[in-house]
Amino acid sequence: VQLQASGGGLVQAGGSLRLSCTASRRTSSNNGMGWFRQGPGKEREFVAGISWNGGNIVHADSVKGRFTISRDRAENTLYLQMTSLKPEDTAVYYCAVARGAWMASSARDYAYWGRGTQVTVSS
Repeated sequence: VQLQASGGGLVQAGGSLRLSCTASRRTSSNNGMGWFRQGPGKEREFVAGISWNGGNIVHADSVKGRFTISRDRAENTLYLQMTSLKPEDTAVYYCAVARGAWMASSARDYAYWGRGTQVTVSS
């Protein structure tokens, strides 16, 4: 499975971005998916996860109420709508396909990873 993330860029604090991640294989439609991020000098952290059918969703406390994960199974595409962006959201954002059908918050529960897209939020 190959994942291609897009939609990153430079935005001012308070602005919005929408990240997309398209999977190369339909197999991903039966798996959970998620977004992670890694800021400068920081470890990779969980942002949001979604189950195979979208029925189970979790967002990290740091983004709850500002970010929304969703997916289009027919298009093999994962989204992350980001609003009210803060400078501390600056990071490379990665999409990933989970090993199972359900969402997961641990990186070790994900089998496939995209290359990442840079999000920079200026103050």
